Amino acid sequence: MTNESLTWEDAKRDTQAMETEIATRIPSDAVVTVTQNPTGVLFSCDQDKHRWMGKTTVVVTPGTEVESVVRGLEDRYRGGRFEVSTRTDIGGFYEVHLKSPQTAEGYIISEGDSRTIWIHSSSPCFTLPDDVYPGGKF
Repeated sequence: MTNESLTWEDAKRDTQAMETEIATRIPSDAVVTVTQNPTGVLFSCDQDKHRWMGKTTVVVTPGTEVESVVRGLEDRYRGGRFEVSTRTDIGGFYEVHLKSPQTAEGYIISEGDSRTIWIHSSSPCFTLPDDVYPGGKF
């Protein structure tokens, strides 16, 4: 589904705000730093539409059981506006996938390594103006 009035700037702002919301749901005593990438990239939804994709990295305190924190985030989002699914990635790390059934907006929350949690994001699809080239950083 595409939001015809959504600009790439709005998509980026809203998606980064959700990344921040997810990061703030990590217990504060487990958080060392939160670093949100200032730019992202555009990926095609189809021939005419794009989505903005970004990432936030949360470094956690030594000794934090990262998988337990990720599972806690899974519990926080069940029953809300996202469909929640999980998997174990090729590296053996637990992932939580949040996807909006209305807009296909999505987030993957996963263990980056023993001290980080990655929040990868993708916005709803939107139409770029004709004069905007979709390559590069946004």
